[in-house]
Amino acid sequence: MRRILTSLALACGIALPAAAQDRPVVVELFTSQGCSSCPPADALLHDLAKDPNIVALALHVDYWDYIGWKDSFASPEYTERQRNYARVQSERMVYTPQMMINGIEHVVGNRAGAVKAAIERHSRSQTVGALDAELDGRQLTINVADASVDGPFIIHLVSYAPSSRVDIRRGENAGRTIDYANVVTDWRSIAEWSGASAREFNVTITSLPAVVLLQRKGYGEIFDAVRIGQ
Repeated sequence: MRRILTSLALACGIALPAAAQDRPVVVELFTSQGCSSCPPADALLHDLAKDPNIVALALHVDYWDYIGWKDSFASPEYTERQRNYARVQSERMVYTPQMMINGIEHVVGNRAGAVKAAIERHSRSQTVGALDAELDGRQLTINVADASVDGPFIIHLVSYAPSSRVDIRRGENAGRTIDYANVVTDWRSIAEWSGASAREFNVTITSLPAVVLLQRKGYGEIFDAVRIGQ
């Protein structure tokens, strides 16, 4: 079920209202160990991850691997997710570091002021349905109900590693040791929901912590998120 936590101050000065929201803001950072402009965005994601009003996720892409360092977290699936966002939003290119806010607004990920402004805008948006999840051992039950906007929606289950350290020996960041926060280790689209009536979905979870996301089908807006095992 939902967990309401005490709000933490962000070291970089980015903060949301002190009370935890019903709908957290979801921030997806598309990043790479081989990108020289990414470490400031990676550090910023560390700070965002401390705030209970934000679900911060790092998705490592693989299109910088050719310059001399293969990203140990990268997946072509995360690259494809970023490219699909670009296609839906009629963008001609993808880039790192990029932060996608609630699935509908992208910001250069190392520009803290722009990231703060985008998060504040989205912090005022409301949920469109009741998303809840309860874990019993490894069995996860997800309930959705009362959608106030038209679907369909996709329910995603995302596992992540809260903290990871990498010694980078080649490429643009050669010689650096970088700490990464909330690195996505598994992304599963587990169900489609029309939004027309309440539904229950059951899935076996293989890795914790995780988060359940409710997103409009077709790489649209992320309307809700629930943390699991945190």
